[in-house]
Amino acid sequence: MESRISGTTGLLALIGSPVGHSGSPAMYNYSFQKLGLDYAYVAFDVKEDKVKDAIQAMKTFHMRGCNVTMPDKVEVVKYMDELSPAAQIIGAVNTIVNDDGKLTGHMTDGEGFVKNLKAHGIDVKGKKVTVAGGGGAATAIQVQCALDGAKAISIFNRKDAFFERTLQTAEKIKKACPDCDVNVYDIDDIAKMTEEIKSSDIFANATIVGMKPLDDQSVVKDTSAFRPGLVVADAVYNPTETKLLREAKEAGCTCVGGKGMLLWQGVAAFKLYTGQDMPVEEVREKFFAE
Repeated sequence: MESRISGTTGLLALIGSPVGHSGSPAMYNYSFQKLGLDYAYVAFDVKEDKVKDAIQAMKTFHMRGCNVTMPDKVEVVKYMDELSPAAQIIGAVNTIVNDDGKLTGHMTDGEGFVKNLKAHGIDVKGKKVTVAGGGGAATAIQVQCALDGAKAISIFNRKDAFFERTLQTAEKIKKACPDCDVNVYDIDDIAKMTEEIKSSDIFANATIVGMKPLDDQSVVKDTSAFRPGLVVADAVYNPTETKLLREAKEAGCTCVGGKGMLLWQGVAAFKLYTGQDMPVEEVREKFFAE
């Protein structure tokens, strides 16, 4: 690393809190080295109330950009000069590109999901997609699927304080993608969820159900919804094979794990920063091996 850092090295970073567990610095720095790019990537623990200062520092240091993780994804939107179509609909940003002081906010989480499906030979265009969840990752998936031509999206979320936000997101998607039929349902309505999954091409779990310590649970309560030909994708990547994926595989579904989504959202951000393609196969083998 020390032989690679010079007086001209460009700086990129991850901001959010906590960030100590992140694998992003290793992934990006490995890719920079592999491609001979004069950048370095670090992680800064930045809580929400310090986002404004962090964005100002980014401009002051002429940083090329930042990845943004929780809890800062919504707060950073206030300080962007421009937003990508996905970031505009979602109202959150996970990638900032700095072009000589002009900051553009992007949301690559949904792109990571769609590209992960493509890497498995699955296209969302013209498909019906059912998504469990209404949080950040779920919203990004819903929006990107609509932007990439899904014909219908059924969203299942808890009827809690955030349910109204899910309804608002659905309206924004309909406005941006009028050809996509979007509906929102209560996730506790098991019969309706089973019905929607049965008529879907793709089912995606974007809740924390299945993630440790909830790894003994699945968001799908009635496994009769599963069948050969259905694609079941999980945004959860720890454990690698969730209960959802295990049960779906037993029923003959095509299963796609969450690690790939993590990889491909990073690939999308890397392209935005550098204009070059991340060495995907090497990165996958080194950092995302099962």
